[in-house]
Amino acid sequence: MVSHDPGTSPGQVAASPSTPPVGAPAAARRRLLDAASGPLHPVARDTLLAAVEVGWADPARLHAEGRRAAALLDRSREVVASGLGARPGDVSFLPSGPTALSRAVEGVAYAARRRGARTVASAVEHSAVLVPARARAAAADDPGLLAEVAVDSMGRVDLAAWREALGVPGTVVAALQSANGEVGTRQPLGAAREAATAHGIPVVVDAMASLGRDDVPTDWDVLVGDARSWGGPPLGVLVVREGVRWHWPASRADVEHGRTDVVPWVPLALAAAEAWQQTSATRGSDSRLTRALVDDVRCAAALVPDTQVVGDPEDRLPHVMTFSSLYVDGEAVVGAFDAAGYAVASGSACTSSTLEPSHVLAAMGVLTHGNVRVTLPLPAVSGTLADDVAAFTAALAPTIRSVRDQLGVGDL
Repeated sequence: MVSHDPGTSPGQVAASPSTPPVGAPAAARRRLLDAASGPLHPVARDTLLAAVEVGWADPARLHAEGRRAAALLDRSREVVASGLGARPGDVSFLPSGPTALSRAVEGVAYAARRRGARTVASAVEHSAVLVPARARAAAADDPGLLAEVAVDSMGRVDLAAWREALGVPGTVVAALQSANGEVGTRQPLGAAREAATAHGIPVVVDAMASLGRDDVPTDWDVLVGDARSWGGPPLGVLVVREGVRWHWPASRADVEHGRTDVVPWVPLALAAAEAWQQTSATRGSDSRLTRALVDDVRCAAALVPDTQVVGDPEDRLPHVMTFSSLYVDGEAVVGAFDAAGYAVASGSACTSSTLEPSHVLAAMGVLTHGNVRVTLPLPAVSGTLADDVAAFTAALAPTIRSVRDQLGVGDL
């Protein structure tokens, strides 16, 4: 466990958030099934509260408080690096996962700018990869600077097309997620990286959806994570393997190995490291439980008329699934589930706040209307996870039917 300052009890820092004020009305029962940005692991929350008292200082300062903060930051980095199979010097903390992901691609591309400027990425990558790459291509008036490689109906990259795209002269960076955060499908990282290595092209692996919930990827040159995926606070993790050329000119060389100009807030790093240790200890049992529960949701959704369950049913993340229903839109379905007490999501995992059609589902060639994404929280965060999923599966068909009836399409 990441050590706290002796004599500082997390319980002395803040009262339990589960205790309502005296006289407050009882809250309606809510069931969290959208944990893509889920709550903190309870032990990580306590660590964060305690760390505010002991790790608030700037770790670059030379006074006692600064040195203590620096030591705590180093310890947090060691914990995360060990869990990822990396050296502490390879690991940098950035303000968010998407920030780390865009910086990862840009840093590889900048370091290789004399050889070219072309990016290869799957068509289902996070918007933090695709949107800046499209902007660079548009600014250069050269659409060939970005190759969006097609995926199959499961969301898995077409390896033949991937290999062909990597062979185009001027390609300097490749980006591929470990698994899709919307449909759960895992990507063939081994074969994809082998093809890129043959051309001397580093692979940036987006593991924001999988770290802490699935096996840690090993086939990468640059790895990106988000502490929220393993029950930590919003904190991006950027890992650059030794020997990989990476450079970003706007960063400060003295901050996070020159990969950002924002000094990490040490309490966030401590909470992220604590969450990593907690979830690592229970990952096997957590994965088995959530996989079985997701199977239940997939089966329940498949029984709803005109509903398509998408993504690979087997080779997938254990805690994520998406289904789409005809004749309704995602906003209406999410609203209906919300009114019934269920927090679910719709749209792409990286753009769900806009409720736009999912670019992931569109790239897969599957139904994009009325899509609902379920991301199960960590069992340690939700002590009623099995009951919540059972209630949701029972409510699934009636809720879809109710939305269709309200729209006058129930008999189609």
